[in-house]
Amino acid sequence: MKISLFVTCLSDALFPRVSEAMVRLLARYGVKLEFPDVQTCCGQPAYNSGYWDEARTSAKTILDAFEDSDFVVSPSGSCTYMVHHYPNLFKSDPVYLKKAEDLQKKTYEFSQFLVKVLGVTDIGATFPGKVTYHPSCHGSRLLGVKDEPMELLKQVKGLEFVPLPFAEDCCGFGGTFAVKMADISGAMVTEKVDHVIETEASVLVGLDMACLMNIAGNLRYRGEKVKVMHLAELLHEGVKGA
Repeated sequence: MKISLFVTCLSDALFPRVSEAMVRLLARYGVKLEFPDVQTCCGQPAYNSGYWDEARTSAKTILDAFEDSDFVVSPSGSCTYMVHHYPNLFKSDPVYLKKAEDLQKKTYEFSQFLVKVLGVTDIGATFPGKVTYHPSCHGSRLLGVKDEPMELLKQVKGLEFVPLPFAEDCCGFGGTFAVKMADISGAMVTEKVDHVIETEASVLVGLDMACLMNIAGNLRYRGEKVKVMHLAELLHEGVKGA
């Protein structure tokens, strides 16, 4: 089967190590991720800002890039869920509507693909330390990815999991929201980091680098030493250390 990597903008430009970890982990299960280099932004910033024509332009590139893929896997719940908006974007275009519906059915967030498609919950990782988890809004509330990361984390040897108080509260990023409503966004991430510090965890893990980038920035600003990692990074480091 043709299984493709939907790398996302942030991972590609700022956090390539996340996708590299994902590629190496999936390779352990015989999955050789193919990478269509014509892929671009999913169109979410334009879509959320009301620029639907511009969002359709980006979306068409994504739809064409992954048309022949059997599965598409992404390290971001946010960008994965954006694909679910594509049928609405192309409801008046029968050709691209069909492509949009097909892509929605075969696109998975990383932990979702690992657990639900491959049936893997224990990758044999070891990661000694106290870890807490932030469930990003798009992944948990809209995409419904809640149990999968927990199933993967609880199988990691040596890992002490500490629940994050008010975990489902938004971190305040929200894409363009962080720019348009900077004061509110700043207050939200400050409250989120207060709860991260409260856990006394040495590592905060999540599924979306946009949210993790926002939280990590506040941690650094406050001089806190909590390490922020994408789930794929933690699992890959755990496999190397096993």
